[in-house]
Amino acid sequence: MIPTTLDRYLLRRALTPMAAVLISTMVAFLMERLMRSFDLLSQTSEGLRFLSELLVNLVPHYVGLTLPGGFFIGLFVVVNGLNRSSEIDAILASGVSLGRFAAPFVGLGVLLMFLSVLLFGFIQPYSRYAYHAVLHAVQNAGWNGDVRPRALLSAGPEIFLTADRADPSGSHLQHVFIRKIGPEGREDLLSAAAGELRKNADNKSVRLELIDGRQVSTTKRAEVYVLNFTRTVVDLPLAPPSKPLKERGGEVSELTLVELAQQGFGRAEPALPRQTLLAELYSRSARALLLPFLPLLAVPFGLSAKRAGAGSAMTTGGLLLFSFETQMVLGQGLSSGARLPALFTIALPAAGFMAACVVTFLVSRKRPGENPVSWLTEHIAEVFRAIAKALKPRRAKPSQDAQAKV
Repeated sequence: MIPTTLDRYLLRRALTPMAAVLISTMVAFLMERLMRSFDLLSQTSEGLRFLSELLVNLVPHYVGLTLPGGFFIGLFVVVNGLNRSSEIDAILASGVSLGRFAAPFVGLGVLLMFLSVLLFGFIQPYSRYAYHAVLHAVQNAGWNGDVRPRALLSAGPEIFLTADRADPSGSHLQHVFIRKIGPEGREDLLSAAAGELRKNADNKSVRLELIDGRQVSTTKRAEVYVLNFTRTVVDLPLAPPSKPLKERGGEVSELTLVELAQQGFGRAEPALPRQTLLAELYSRSARALLLPFLPLLAVPFGLSAKRAGAGSAMTTGGLLLFSFETQMVLGQGLSSGARLPALFTIALPAAGFMAACVVTFLVSRKRPGENPVSWLTEHIAEVFRAIAKALKPRRAKPSQDAQAKV
């Protein structure tokens, strides 16, 4: 079917809010994940490279995760806007049915479904494995003997080093600070005006010669010793050889849809529990198949927002999507932990949610402004109004004496 002018107009109106929600939500998720990795990244001299690799490998995961919510919000915004400006009334009065009105949104949902299958089914498993590979490299990188200015480096489990300035080679340092904690609980703090760093011949440690500094040592008994020195030498260990990385496929998140189906339905006993594999397969498929059904739910929500209010309609839609995602996560947990059949914990609830979307839209075709969604949102709006009225401060009534004086 060739898109008409109306189709292009509706899609153009929906793409802008959808893209805004996807980008903002994805950036928030990325920042939250990276904030948890900053402490680990700061202990290696190649933190910037690892940071960029982590960002690239996390993007497919969060795009697929935020796609249903961004799609639904984009549809709700455009339908609510058209309803408030009475454009929907003009469109329906011109002979366009509600099903034809929702057709471009369903078509966009089909395209996003294929994108979600590509992301969840094939790109994300490899990007998740690459993400774990980067974390493995960061955890085993440690300190390789290079010093960057004002970077807090971990030269061992209880040794921390930093310098305000360093030459391009990282061997000539200025304003050096070292903190060492000994096995008996002794803490040594060393500060020096300058330092010379040289790697030893065994490539297992480096020798740091400190110039014009002071050492403050505190014992376990809280005894403090201060020593001024002109030159002193400190041996610092380098990172040990890294452990080998496990092959891809050790976790269900690292398997593609084809691999999940082969291992989940195959005759040979898989390495991972069969119900865990099937739960992952069904949950990924359900998240992708849900996208063409979301317009059938978003259009009635947008139509009911004019009567019940956009806030209550958006809250109701968010709760429904949250319940769907919670059911997927809970179903995966029940299939993995309790070994319940994934067909009952994930596939059937997902099919029921999609069927509810279809029924809601079919009921809305007869009376667009009166449907189960409008009934639900109106009751939720009444609850919100009651809560707001209860929280609103009450004005004190004037007393009879005051009224008499007036």
